[in-house]
This record gives sequence, structure tokens and C-alpha cells, in this order.
Amino acid sequence: MKKYQTPEPKGKYAVGTLTYTVYNDRKETLPEHEDEMRSVAVRVYYPVEKESVTGLEKEQNISHVMAEGISKAFMVKVDYDKSEAKGENRSNCYRNAPHVPETKFPLIVFNHGYYSYREGNSFLCLELASHGYVVMSVAHSHEAVATEFDDGTNVLFENKIKKWMYNKSTLKVVCEMNRLKKFKGSLEDRVSAIDKWQKGSAGYLNGRIPEWEKDVYAAVKYAKENLSDFIDFDCGIGAAGHSMGGAVAYALCQDDPEFVCAANLDGALFGDHDGKIMKRPYLQINCRPNVPLIYRGFVQKKAPAYRIIFENMQHLGFSDLKHVIPVSMMVGKLDPDLAHENVCKCHLEFFDAYLKHSKPEPDFPESDCLMIEKF
Repeated sequence: MKKYQTPEPKGKYAVGTLTYTVYNDRKETLPEHEDEMRSVAVRVYYPVEKESVTGLEKEQNISHVMAEGISKAFMVKVDYDKSEAKGENRSNCYRNAPHVPETKFPLIVFNHGYYSYREGNSFLCLELASHGYVVMSVAHSHEAVATEFDDGTNVLFENKIKKWMYNKSTLKVVCEMNRLKKFKGSLEDRVSAIDKWQKGSAGYLNGRIPEWEKDVYAAVKYAKENLSDFIDFDCGIGAAGHSMGGAVAYALCQDDPEFVCAANLDGALFGDHDGKIMKRPYLQINCRPNVPLIYRGFVQKKAPAYRIIFENMQHLGFSDLKHVIPVSMMVGKLDPDLAHENVCKCHLEFFDAYLKHSKPEPDFPESDCLMIEKF
């Protein structure tokens, strides 16, 4: 297996990082956890001057808890102790690095996917921050591999969720999804067929979208009260995410006008969308196998919508696992460096146009590995 180096951010800024926890935000709604209070753990990546990080140590890439969680989740060995001993377990950011004086940057909220974790898309978040965005990555307790709070405690993935996700057997769900992928008809007909399937087979996942939105609202409220010295809230907030987190990004822009644009990395649009129209710019990035399952964003809309299809990619390839565990069966055959470069360019073009407003519309990269459509 070829060993890939973790990608270096290419923007004009170095990247600082900090974490915070919103404790006991509300009552937990997950089955068997109703007696608990839900807390929200957040990692923030923010631009800093490159000269300001001279002599500072880089932040840890993954913790011991996360290493164990990833190993169990994906059945691969992540040797935390060996990585630490070699000095390889470092991220390209600096804890509590000094802010750029008297400068504010627009905010992007990122949501991880199911069975992922807060730092699961750190390479993308770092790249965005290096180009002048503050990126706030929100952890979703019990639904991430592990969630770490600032008091040193952690919450692991609730394994029973695997049984709750669908109200049918895995075999039936796979068969139904394969039939949906072959479904013919107009875009409207396909959206109706997918909605019917989600309501009949995935009610649990539909119901989790509002709870994840509440996690985001709690995180944003804290940021407004404590981080407004370097975050520009006047231009609105961008939403992004992978998998389930991508569905949350879409929902945030449907439900709350403060979220002005959404980028979705291969996320099926779970949630209650009846009677709702997307009124904000939307970017859907897909691997080829999942294209037939995601159409809603191109039908019920009143703003520009884009679809970018990555060839030779699998669903997990849109996360850091593309570099960490480059096994083609899991992440696709597309070269990890090429995949990362183009995923970052697509996000930057989209947010530069619709969050920073530094250009009239995105100029997405041309590449043999991409197919780009505007709706």
C-alpha cells in the first residue's frame, strides 16, 4: 500500500485551533439515554498569520480515545502509541494560536457523518481555514465514533443505533436501495420515490436531523457570545458536512435564513422536507454510486444548485480516511491527493461566491475525475 503524507494547507494563512464544550444544552432524546443531558463538543479552525506560529507545537491529530474508536469502527489498526513515538500524530494547526489582530472571517459550520467524529474531515477544514474562513466542526454525541469534552470525559458510539437506523433488515434495505438506484422517471418522480422509502424505512434517521440542527444552534450561540472578535457573523453562516452531516447542512439552509449556503459531501437528504423549498445556493458532491439516491436539491429550489460527481470514489473517500486508510474498497481508487485537491477547490469556489461574495459565481475546477452540472 502506498503511504500518503497528510496534506498541507495551501492558503495564505496558517491555522489555529481551539475547542469548547456547551455543557448540558438540553435533554437527550436518543432511546435509552432519555435521562441524560446532551452536551455539544466543538473544534474550531481559524486563520492566523504564519509568522505568529513560529516556535509553537502543532496540535495532536487524533487522541488515544479516537484511535481506539476508529480501529473498532473500521476494523483497522490505528497505532496511537507508535504514531506518537515517531512524532507523526500531528495536525497542521496550532492550539490557541494568536488571532489576526482586528480581523474577522466568515464562518462555516461543518458536521461529521454518522459513525465518524469531530476531526474526521480535518484536512478539508484546515484548507478552508488557511484561505480565510473560520470552520467550526460540531460533534454529535453517541452518533460519532467518540465525542470528547473539554473536562476530559468522552462519550462513545451507541452501538444499538445500528439496529435503530432502519426498521427493516439490512438485506431488505440494501435491496430497496438498489431498486431506487435503478428507478426511472423524472427528477420529481425520483424525489417522491426516495421520500417514500425514507419515511417507510428510515424514520429514525429522519428524526435525528432536527436534533443535530439543535447541536449546531447551541454551538453557534456560544460562538456569538465568546468568539465574535474574530468571526464575522454579518455575512451569514455557511453550512457543510459529510454524509449525515451533509443532510444537516442542507436542512440548516432550508430552516434558518442565517445559514446562507450549503455544501453536502455525499449525504442522502434525510429529514422532513415536506412543503419546503431550498432558497439558498446549494452544492451537492457525490461519488458515482450514490448519485441516484440524491435528487431533492435540484428540484424544489429557488437558488443556484450544483452537482459535482467524483469518478472512482467511494463514500468514505470524502473524509480524512482517504489519506489515513487508503484502501480502495473503502475510499475508492482515485488518488487521495487528487481527490483532496479537488474537494477543497470545489468548496472554496462555492463559499467564495456565496459566503464571501468575492466572485459572482463559482468557477469549479476542470478535471477528468469530475463531472459538473448546474441546475
